[in-house]
Amino acid sequence: MNVVHHRYATVDGQRIFYREAGPADAPAVVLLHGFPTSSFMFRGLIPELAGNHHVIAPDHLGFGLSDAPSVNEFTYTFDALTGLTKGLLDQLGITRYAMYVQDYGAPIGWRLALGDPDSITAIISQNGNAYDSGFVESFWKTVWDYQREQTPDTEAAIRSALSLTMTKWQYLTGVPDETLVSPDTWNHDYQLLSRPGNDLIQLALFRDYATNSPLYPAVHEYFRTHRPPLLAVWGKNDPIFGPAGAEAFHGDLPEAQVHLLDGGHFLLESSLDEAGELIGSFLDKTGV
Repeated sequence: MNVVHHRYATVDGQRIFYREAGPADAPAVVLLHGFPTSSFMFRGLIPELAGNHHVIAPDHLGFGLSDAPSVNEFTYTFDALTGLTKGLLDQLGITRYAMYVQDYGAPIGWRLALGDPDSITAIISQNGNAYDSGFVESFWKTVWDYQREQTPDTEAAIRSALSLTMTKWQYLTGVPDETLVSPDTWNHDYQLLSRPGNDLIQLALFRDYATNSPLYPAVHEYFRTHRPPLLAVWGKNDPIFGPAGAEAFHGDLPEAQVHLLDGGHFLLESSLDEAGELIGSFLDKTGV
Protein backbone atom coordinates (compact mmCIF):
# COMPACT_ATOMS: atom_id res chain seq x y z
CA MET A 1 0.00 0.00 0.00
CA ASN A 2 1.21 3.49 -0.81
CA VAL A 3 2.39 5.57 2.13
CA VAL A 4 0.23 8.52 3.17
CA HIS A 5 1.87 11.46 4.92
CA HIS A 6 -0.02 13.69 7.35
CA ARG A 7 1.29 17.24 7.24
CA TYR A 8 0.61 20.83 8.28
CA ALA A 9 1.35 24.08 6.47
CA THR A 10 0.83 27.67 7.58
CA VAL A 11 -1.06 29.68 4.96
CA ASP A 12 -1.86 33.36 5.62
CA GLY A 13 -1.33 32.73 9.31
CA GLN A 14 -3.67 29.72 9.43
CA ARG A 15 -2.47 26.18 10.12
CA ILE A 16 -3.84 23.89 7.43
CA PHE A 17 -3.74 20.10 7.74
CA TYR A 18 -3.39 17.99 4.60
CA ARG A 19 -2.76 14.41 3.55
CA GLU A 20 -0.14 13.80 0.88
CA ALA A 21 0.84 10.67 -1.01
CA GLY A 22 2.46 9.55 -4.23
CA PRO A 23 5.53 10.69 -6.17
CA ALA A 24 6.12 14.44 -6.00
CA ASP A 25 6.88 14.53 -9.73
CA ALA A 26 3.70 12.64 -10.75
CA PRO A 27 0.57 14.39 -12.09
CA ALA A 28 -1.19 16.09 -9.19
CA VAL A 29 -4.70 15.34 -7.95
CA VAL A 30 -6.27 17.63 -5.33
CA LEU A 31 -9.14 16.18 -3.27
CA LEU A 32 -11.60 18.76 -1.89
CA HIS A 33 -13.97 17.49 0.78
CA GLY A 34 -17.48 18.54 1.71
CA PHE A 35 -19.59 19.26 4.79
CA PRO A 36 -19.43 18.09 7.55
CA THR A 37 -16.34 16.01 7.02
CA SER A 38 -12.66 16.53 6.12
CA SER A 39 -9.85 14.82 4.23
CA PHE A 40 -10.77 11.83 6.41
CA MET A 41 -13.38 11.00 3.74
CA PHE A 42 -10.53 10.22 1.32
CA ARG A 43 -8.61 7.85 3.59
CA GLY A 44 -9.47 4.87 1.38
CA LEU A 45 -9.14 6.58 -2.00
CA ILE A 46 -5.76 8.24 -1.47
CA PRO A 47 -3.70 5.01 -1.47
CA GLU A 48 -5.50 3.84 -4.61
CA LEU A 49 -4.57 7.00 -6.53
CA ALA A 50 -1.07 7.46 -5.11
CA GLY A 51 0.60 4.84 -7.28
CA ASN A 52 0.46 7.09 -10.35
CA HIS A 53 -0.39 10.50 -8.88
CA HIS A 54 0.77 13.09 -6.40
CA VAL A 55 -2.29 13.35 -4.15
CA ILE A 56 -3.04 16.33 -1.92
CA ALA A 57 -6.11 16.36 0.34
CA PRO A 58 -6.44 19.40 2.63
CA ASP A 59 -8.87 20.04 5.46
CA HIS A 60 -10.69 23.33 4.89
CA LEU A 61 -10.30 25.90 7.64
CA GLY A 62 -12.83 25.14 10.37
CA PHE A 63 -12.92 21.43 9.44
CA GLY A 64 -10.96 18.36 10.37
CA LEU A 65 -7.53 19.01 11.86
CA SER A 66 -7.02 22.46 10.35
CA ASP A 67 -7.27 25.56 12.50
CA ALA A 68 -10.75 26.75 13.39
CA PRO A 69 -10.46 30.41 14.40
CA SER A 70 -13.65 31.94 15.69
CA VAL A 71 -15.96 33.96 13.47
CA ASN A 72 -14.64 37.05 15.26
CA GLU A 73 -11.11 36.22 14.10
CA PHE A 74 -11.81 35.04 10.55
CA THR A 75 -14.56 35.77 8.03
CA TYR A 76 -15.73 32.38 6.78
CA THR A 77 -16.74 32.53 3.13
CA PHE A 78 -16.18 30.22 0.18
CA ASP A 79 -13.99 32.91 -1.34
CA ALA A 80 -11.81 32.85 1.78
CA LEU A 81 -11.57 29.05 1.86
CA THR A 82 -10.63 29.08 -1.82
CA GLY A 83 -7.88 31.60 -1.12
CA LEU A 84 -6.39 29.35 1.57
CA THR A 85 -6.54 26.33 -0.73
CA LYS A 86 -4.82 28.27 -3.51
CA GLY A 87 -2.22 29.46 -1.00
CA LEU A 88 -1.50 25.89 0.08
CA LEU A 89 -1.12 24.69 -3.52
CA ASP A 90 1.19 27.63 -4.31
CA GLN A 91 3.29 26.80 -1.26
CA LEU A 92 3.57 23.19 -2.41
CA GLY A 93 4.50 24.23 -5.94
CA ILE A 94 1.41 22.66 -7.51
CA THR A 95 0.46 24.70 -10.56
CA ARG A 96 -1.46 22.12 -12.65
CA TYR A 97 -3.73 19.50 -11.19
CA ALA A 98 -6.85 17.43 -11.52
CA MET A 99 -9.41 18.07 -8.82
CA TYR A 100 -11.99 15.90 -7.07
CA VAL A 101 -14.87 17.96 -5.71
CA GLN A 102 -17.59 16.83 -3.32
CA ASP A 103 -20.29 18.97 -1.67
CA TYR A 104 -18.51 22.07 -0.24
CA GLY A 105 -15.45 21.11 -2.25
CA ALA A 106 -17.33 21.99 -5.44
CA PRO A 107 -17.78 25.76 -4.87
CA ILE A 108 -14.14 25.91 -3.78
CA GLY A 109 -13.05 23.97 -6.86
CA TRP A 110 -15.15 26.09 -9.22
CA ARG A 111 -13.59 29.25 -7.82
CA LEU A 112 -10.11 27.79 -8.29
CA ALA A 113 -10.95 26.96 -11.91
CA LEU A 114 -12.43 30.39 -12.62
CA GLY A 115 -9.41 32.06 -11.07
CA ASP A 116 -6.88 30.05 -13.08
CA PRO A 117 -8.57 27.94 -15.77
CA ASP A 118 -5.32 26.64 -17.23
CA SER A 119 -4.31 25.08 -13.91
CA ILE A 120 -7.09 22.46 -14.06
CA THR A 121 -6.22 19.32 -16.01
CA ALA A 122 -9.40 17.35 -15.23
CA ILE A 123 -12.39 17.33 -12.88
CA ILE A 124 -13.96 14.53 -10.87
CA SER A 125 -17.29 15.51 -9.36
CA GLN A 126 -18.63 13.16 -6.72
CA ASN A 127 -21.93 14.78 -5.80
CA GLY A 128 -20.24 18.12 -6.32
CA ASN A 129 -22.96 20.40 -7.61
CA ALA A 130 -22.71 22.99 -10.43
CA TYR A 131 -26.36 23.32 -11.51
CA ASP A 132 -29.56 24.52 -9.85
CA SER A 133 -31.19 21.30 -11.04
CA GLY A 134 -28.95 19.37 -8.66
CA PHE A 135 -30.49 20.83 -5.50
CA VAL A 136 -32.94 18.49 -3.73
CA GLU A 137 -35.55 20.97 -2.53
CA SER A 138 -36.71 18.94 0.47
CA PHE A 139 -33.23 19.34 1.98
CA TRP A 140 -32.32 22.81 0.73
CA LYS A 141 -35.53 24.60 1.73
CA THR A 142 -34.26 24.82 5.31
CA VAL A 143 -30.97 26.31 4.10
CA TRP A 144 -32.68 28.75 1.74
CA ASP A 145 -35.08 29.90 4.48
CA TYR A 146 -32.12 30.63 6.76
CA GLN A 147 -30.25 32.47 4.02
CA ARG A 148 -33.23 34.73 3.33
CA GLU A 149 -33.87 35.61 6.96
CA GLN A 150 -32.00 34.78 10.14
CA THR A 151 -34.67 34.37 12.81
CA PRO A 152 -34.80 32.14 15.90
CA ASP A 153 -36.99 29.72 13.94
CA THR A 154 -34.85 29.53 10.80
CA GLU A 155 -31.67 29.24 12.88
CA ALA A 156 -33.13 26.45 15.02
CA ALA A 157 -34.10 24.57 11.87
CA ILE A 158 -30.67 24.86 10.26
CA ARG A 159 -28.89 23.95 13.48
CA SER A 160 -30.38 20.46 13.16
CA ALA A 161 -27.78 19.89 10.41
CA LEU A 162 -25.11 20.09 13.12
CA SER A 163 -26.62 17.27 15.18
CA LEU A 164 -25.35 13.72 15.48
CA THR A 165 -28.65 12.47 14.03
CA MET A 166 -28.32 14.55 10.87
CA THR A 167 -24.62 13.77 10.48
CA LYS A 168 -25.45 10.06 10.57
CA TRP A 169 -28.36 10.69 8.18
CA GLN A 170 -25.99 12.17 5.60
CA TYR A 171 -23.87 9.03 5.66
CA LEU A 172 -26.62 6.41 5.61
CA THR A 173 -29.46 7.84 3.52
CA GLY A 174 -29.57 6.21 0.11
CA VAL A 175 -27.03 3.51 0.93
CA PRO A 176 -28.41 0.09 -0.09
CA ASP A 177 -26.42 -1.73 2.63
CA GLU A 178 -25.92 0.48 5.68
CA THR A 179 -23.57 -2.05 7.29
CA LEU A 180 -20.91 -1.01 4.75
CA VAL A 181 -20.65 2.44 6.36
CA SER A 182 -18.49 2.57 9.47
CA PRO A 183 -19.97 4.43 12.46
CA ASP A 184 -16.50 5.95 12.80
CA THR A 185 -17.49 8.35 10.02
CA TRP A 186 -20.39 10.22 11.57
CA ASN A 187 -18.95 10.04 15.09
CA HIS A 188 -15.64 11.44 13.85
CA ASP A 189 -17.35 14.32 12.05
CA TYR A 190 -19.73 15.09 14.88
CA GLN A 191 -16.91 15.30 17.42
CA LEU A 192 -15.21 17.98 15.32
CA LEU A 193 -18.47 19.79 14.56
CA SER A 194 -19.06 20.02 18.30
CA ARG A 195 -15.93 21.98 19.12
CA PRO A 196 -16.73 25.25 20.93
CA GLY A 197 -17.54 27.97 18.40
CA ASN A 198 -17.72 25.65 15.41
CA ASP A 199 -21.48 26.03 15.22
CA LEU A 200 -21.06 29.71 14.36
CA ILE A 201 -18.49 28.82 11.71
CA GLN A 202 -20.92 26.44 10.05
CA LEU A 203 -23.80 28.92 10.26
CA ALA A 204 -21.63 31.50 8.49
CA LEU A 205 -20.91 29.05 5.68
CA PHE A 206 -24.59 28.11 5.38
CA ARG A 207 -25.33 31.80 4.85
CA ASP A 208 -22.49 32.26 2.38
CA TYR A 209 -23.58 29.23 0.35
CA ALA A 210 -26.06 31.66 -1.21
CA THR A 211 -23.13 33.04 -3.25
CA ASN A 212 -22.60 29.76 -5.09
CA SER A 213 -25.64 29.43 -7.32
CA PRO A 214 -25.13 32.91 -8.86
CA LEU A 215 -21.65 31.73 -9.81
CA TYR A 216 -22.95 28.79 -11.85
CA PRO A 217 -23.36 30.65 -15.19
CA ALA A 218 -19.66 31.57 -15.08
CA VAL A 219 -18.81 27.95 -14.25
CA HIS A 220 -20.87 26.75 -17.22
CA GLU A 221 -19.07 29.22 -19.48
CA TYR A 222 -15.75 27.90 -18.14
CA PHE A 223 -16.86 24.37 -19.04
CA ARG A 224 -17.84 25.36 -22.58
CA THR A 225 -14.75 27.50 -23.20
CA HIS A 226 -12.04 25.35 -21.64
CA ARG A 227 -13.69 21.92 -22.00
CA PRO A 228 -11.94 20.20 -19.08
CA PRO A 229 -12.23 16.39 -19.06
CA LEU A 230 -14.94 15.68 -16.48
CA LEU A 231 -16.09 12.56 -14.69
CA ALA A 232 -19.25 12.70 -12.58
CA VAL A 233 -19.36 9.67 -10.30
CA TRP A 234 -22.50 10.26 -8.31
CA GLY A 235 -24.48 8.58 -5.57
CA LYS A 236 -27.86 8.51 -7.31
CA ASN A 237 -29.77 8.28 -4.01
CA ASP A 238 -28.17 11.39 -2.52
CA PRO A 239 -30.89 13.33 -0.61
CA ILE A 240 -28.89 16.59 -0.92
CA PHE A 241 -27.63 16.72 -4.52
CA GLY A 242 -29.77 14.62 -6.83
CA PRO A 243 -28.75 12.82 -10.03
CA ALA A 244 -30.09 15.68 -12.17
CA GLY A 245 -27.01 17.59 -11.03
CA ALA A 246 -24.76 14.93 -12.53
CA GLU A 247 -26.69 14.61 -15.78
CA ALA A 248 -26.65 18.40 -16.25
CA PHE A 249 -22.90 18.35 -16.96
CA HIS A 250 -23.72 16.94 -20.42
CA GLY A 251 -25.39 20.22 -21.36
CA ASP A 252 -22.08 22.09 -21.24
CA LEU A 253 -19.66 19.18 -21.64
CA PRO A 254 -21.25 16.63 -24.00
CA GLU A 255 -18.22 14.35 -23.64
CA ALA A 256 -18.43 14.25 -19.83
CA GLN A 257 -18.54 10.79 -18.32
CA VAL A 258 -21.52 10.44 -15.98
CA HIS A 259 -21.96 7.37 -13.78
CA LEU A 260 -24.86 7.12 -11.33
CA LEU A 261 -23.95 4.56 -8.68
CA ASP A 262 -26.26 2.95 -6.14
CA GLY A 263 -25.26 5.03 -3.14
CA GLY A 264 -25.75 8.24 -1.23
CA HIS A 265 -23.96 11.49 -0.44
CA PHE A 266 -20.71 9.93 0.77
CA LEU A 267 -20.30 7.40 -2.01
CA LEU A 268 -16.76 6.38 -1.07
CA GLU A 269 -18.00 4.85 2.17
CA SER A 270 -20.13 2.21 0.43
CA SER A 271 -18.79 2.05 -3.15
CA LEU A 272 -15.06 2.77 -2.84
CA ASP A 273 -13.98 -0.05 -5.15
CA GLU A 274 -16.41 0.84 -7.93
CA ALA A 275 -15.84 4.58 -7.68
CA GLY A 276 -12.08 4.17 -7.33
CA GLU A 277 -11.89 2.07 -10.47
CA LEU A 278 -13.85 4.66 -12.45
CA ILE A 279 -11.70 7.50 -11.13
CA GLY A 280 -8.40 5.70 -11.75
CA SER A 281 -9.42 4.72 -15.28
CA PHE A 282 -10.59 8.27 -16.04
CA LEU A 283 -7.32 9.81 -14.84
CA ASP A 284 -5.26 7.27 -16.79
CA LYS A 285 -7.22 7.81 -20.02
CA THR A 286 -7.01 11.60 -19.76
CA GLY A 287 -3.29 11.35 -19.11
CA VAL A 288 -3.37 13.40 -15.94
